[in-house]
Amino acid sequence: MTTVPPAEESANTMLTPHEQASEFLLGRINYERLAEPPYGQRHMKLDRMRELLTRLGNPDAGLPIVHVAGTKGKGSTSAMVAGVLQAAGYETGLFTSPHLERIEERFVVNGLPCPSDDLVTLVEQLRPVVEQMDRAAEAEGLLGPTYFELTTAIALMFFAARKVDIAVLEVGLGGRLDSTNVCQPAITVITSISLDHTKQLGSTVEEIAAEKAGIIKPGVPVLCGPLEPGPRNVIAEIARQHGSRMIEAGHDFQYTYQPPQNLEKRERLGRLDFSGDLGSEDAELTKIPLRMLGEHQAENAALAIAIVARLRKQGWSISSEAIRETFAELVLPGRIELIQRRPAVVLDVAHNVAAAEALVNVITTCFSCQRRTLVLAATKDKDYRGIVRVLVPHFQRIVVTEYRNNPRAVETEKLGEIVREELAKIGGNQIVVTEKPLPQEAWRMAQEVVEPDQLVCITGSFFIVAELRPVLLHDA
Repeated sequence: MTTVPPAEESANTMLTPHEQASEFLLGRINYERLAEPPYGQRHMKLDRMRELLTRLGNPDAGLPIVHVAGTKGKGSTSAMVAGVLQAAGYETGLFTSPHLERIEERFVVNGLPCPSDDLVTLVEQLRPVVEQMDRAAEAEGLLGPTYFELTTAIALMFFAARKVDIAVLEVGLGGRLDSTNVCQPAITVITSISLDHTKQLGSTVEEIAAEKAGIIKPGVPVLCGPLEPGPRNVIAEIARQHGSRMIEAGHDFQYTYQPPQNLEKRERLGRLDFSGDLGSEDAELTKIPLRMLGEHQAENAALAIAIVARLRKQGWSISSEAIRETFAELVLPGRIELIQRRPAVVLDVAHNVAAAEALVNVITTCFSCQRRTLVLAATKDKDYRGIVRVLVPHFQRIVVTEYRNNPRAVETEKLGEIVREELAKIGGNQIVVTEKPLPQEAWRMAQEVVEPDQLVCITGSFFIVAELRPVLLHDA
């Protein structure tokens, strides 16, 4: 039996119950904090996750679930679907990752994060089960449950305790081996396929598509956003093997989008028109107000509407007004989030090339600011050179920094070198590049140089947004 040393035991008693719960979770193996997160059956074991849920009494049993995977857009699409279900009057759970400021943000019911006291209670219920599994695993030279597995279990326990009617689960990494993939969903979703996590998921979009399509279940419909032919063929074949109907953007439903403009001057909403099988008397939905910014969010919104339409066919009562109400109001922290207007300050968690391209589209389409400052940090296991290549032509000043809340950050000096190399390729030697290793120093410098009619964009990683967002909200 493992005993706690007296000094450690004394230190633990000085922590609040919430601090003890957080310490217990953070003490687990956390692949979100590794420079190269592993992905394979040696590390990510669905049997281990199934055993954990079994020992907890299968809190997910009988729970209708919408299971969402994809390279980008899965968090936004998940939030949109959950928002519509909530607006329709259903008790709705939402599990997403990672969090920006507090772990409770991962576990949401009806738009509200899990209360801290509830998290403490859930961890206390979880702890003895995990300790039993740890001892059994240690005896066999194996690993016990990981951080993400525990957060997945906590989400399902929280949803069961709140007696939700339906839950939306966002995949963490990949799909096939992700801990959320033990669920038995009513609908599966693949938002998009592009190159990301290539060391873990594969070096081609087809290989990545196969991993994402690992969430497809026999007879369960799979809804997909726009796909290139290669990934589309992979997913279609896996769906065919499982007898699952594939419902696709561009084939089974379509949309058009009118973006807002001059957002640095006043608030405006985009407009979305949707056509397709809506599972009701509606043949189409037009002039839907969309607060979230960008063509990519319109793409996510159209997919969310198609998911809702499929839920209607399964018997869920969801009005078109619930869709309109949700899309007109929904904002997500760090997703091309406009913090202030003069000067315009935008936060975005773009951490792959496709997301960076979507960000550039928004800042060049929805804002008329002629001069822009970029505050950039990046993550080691991402294609940060590709991100730099997409971003730097659109800024007149670049401040390179390095987030401090996760060890996966690219060093400031190295990222600065890459920025200068990419600028040299496009003849951008006149663009000012400054290195500020501390994120708050980078933000202060941007504040000093930006004029009221200009724009500052902070991006490159989820972690830089998490670190600077509280500072920006305080300063705004």
